[in-house]
Amino acid sequence: FTTRADTIMGVTFCAVAPEHPLAVHAAASNPALQAFIDECKSGGTTEAELATQEKKGMATGLFVTHPLTGDKVQVWVGNYVLMSYGDGAVMGVPAHDERDFAFAKKYSLEIKQVIADKRVTNPSGQGDCPSHTFSTETWQDWYGSKEFGVCVNSGSLDGMSHENAVNQVADWLAAKGVGEKKTTWRLRDWGISRQRYWGTPIPIIHCGSCGAVPVPEKDLPVLLPEDVVPDGNGNPLKTRPDFLNVDCPKCGKPAQRETDTMDTFVDSSWYFLRYTCADNTNAMVDERTQYWMSGGMDQYIGGIEHAILHLLYARFWTKVMRDLDLVKIDEPFKQLLTQGMVLNHIYSRKTAQGGIEYFWPHEVDHTHDPHGKITGAKLKVDGSLVDYGGVGTMSKSKNNGVDPQTLIDTMGADTARLFTMFASPPEQTLEWNDAGVEGAHRFIKRVWAICITAKEKANALPGFAIATTLDHQPIKGNLADARRQVHLILKQATYDYERMQYNTVVSACMKLLNVIDSKEMSLVPGEPITSNHQEKAQSTVVVTKEIHLQVTFEAIGILLRILYPVCPHITHALWVDLGFAATSGMGNLLDAPWPQVIPEALVQDEIELMLQINGKLRGSLKINPAKDKAEIEAAALASPEFIKFSQGQPAKKVVVVPGRLVNIVL
Repeated sequence: FTTRADTIMGVTFCAVAPEHPLAVHAAASNPALQAFIDECKSGGTTEAELATQEKKGMATGLFVTHPLTGDKVQVWVGNYVLMSYGDGAVMGVPAHDERDFAFAKKYSLEIKQVIADKRVTNPSGQGDCPSHTFSTETWQDWYGSKEFGVCVNSGSLDGMSHENAVNQVADWLAAKGVGEKKTTWRLRDWGISRQRYWGTPIPIIHCGSCGAVPVPEKDLPVLLPEDVVPDGNGNPLKTRPDFLNVDCPKCGKPAQRETDTMDTFVDSSWYFLRYTCADNTNAMVDERTQYWMSGGMDQYIGGIEHAILHLLYARFWTKVMRDLDLVKIDEPFKQLLTQGMVLNHIYSRKTAQGGIEYFWPHEVDHTHDPHGKITGAKLKVDGSLVDYGGVGTMSKSKNNGVDPQTLIDTMGADTARLFTMFASPPEQTLEWNDAGVEGAHRFIKRVWAICITAKEKANALPGFAIATTLDHQPIKGNLADARRQVHLILKQATYDYERMQYNTVVSACMKLLNVIDSKEMSLVPGEPITSNHQEKAQSTVVVTKEIHLQVTFEAIGILLRILYPVCPHITHALWVDLGFAATSGMGNLLDAPWPQVIPEALVQDEIELMLQINGKLRGSLKINPAKDKAEIEAAALASPEFIKFSQGQPAKKVVVVPGRLVNIVL
């Protein structure tokens, strides 16, 4: 099976899954191949694990025949091939599949280009995309492009697009009787009956006279015994007479309960519906489910395995409940977010027995090249060398996991949450970094210190109380500039939350803390507070300490609410300690209203315009945004820069680009 029949002329090998009959046949007479297959079986088998693990393979010594050219194609066993996908065999086209490319480079297999980028206008690569020329040295994303690819080195397929070439190949294979177009579905087989203790009991009683009899409704639910100890010898329920042996509800004769249980997907496929009416003891769901699930759940978050397993099962189960008139919705979820995997460094070395021993990252010291890239590693305990395997998915078997409890015990849960949110966008992989964790912890401590300092300043100001609003307060000068930055950051953070870009939300919190800690907003008791803008120098507007501190607390209140979903513990404690919880209209942080951008706070006392003379940048002008075009032109002609560079020449023309620049033409 392949989705890229247009690349069939680029096949240079065939790879089969370790469980494939060809692999089993070849291994029967090849102990080394059998050992490799056993090694593959001990590794991960999920798509997420296969996507990140090192691609390994071994030749079987067998060959298959190319269906169009008749060439012999070598068969390999590959640890990245799934038996459950297609027929458990894939055609290897290294030039146009990234996994095959890495595999071919590792084992020195032929890489044959059969797709070119149609955006390149001539063979030398000079054109719209001069970098899109083919090389076997490094993989480029366009190698696998369907949109911009055209066939080359493929005989009569040359020049065809992806769709046309796929159709042509399908026609050829159908004519030969060796292939056809087919739609495949990747929904995996769901066995509702499992031979294990945990799971939902199947409410059936087996009677020798009556056959399979449903458990009467009055005897539901069937409860599993809670003192079972699985010993590995099959389903332990079969050895429990008190559970197994019952009377037939139909004829009263001795009978036996069904000991198989339902797959756990039976429970997890509809739990979100049950959440809407958890106290209902009479039915699976009630009318509250329709209220809460009207239109579907807003957001579904799950790993890559969810997109092909639980998500599909949940949709299936919802439709079953719809057909039974239990719910009225067709689709349970509006939107899916697939979060990335967490990666960490991998260190290992071969043992004397031929196995592989893995080491924890904290047990190892690195060596680096001048650019900071890791080039080697050695154990801290004795200095012996170990192999550095790059970064891969965290795994217990590879000793590269991180125990959250250890991190929570030393730096707190908020630190773990903050680093995880800040390290990468949620849909991308996250590479664990101890230095990054420590940086997150320093930020949290800084938040605490700055907030406590603000509290001390408030305590030192008699009668100070947090205001619920700062509208129409006389806030001027640098303090107004700082407050404007606070509300601009709030606007961006709110937008980033809505699009689930949590890493930039954390970045916004860091910027906001810097504004709060800036000299424009920091308040030293006893220090005179005035506007220092030149334009206001003749009629200085005094900003009182109370107003200054109110602006600071407004900014802190915004910071704590933005940061709360990421770091709920420290923000809750500070919210209460600083007095926000007792402020009218606020309450506990969980229930506090989301901060709103105040339009007046975004109004600037003055803006900076670039000053050009004959198109060349010569300086800038600070202007009140309320001034009209004539006033701006007059200010530009009176500026020291114009007087210096004009050398007495009069201006022929003054061009004002509102909000951006002024250009004086001599």
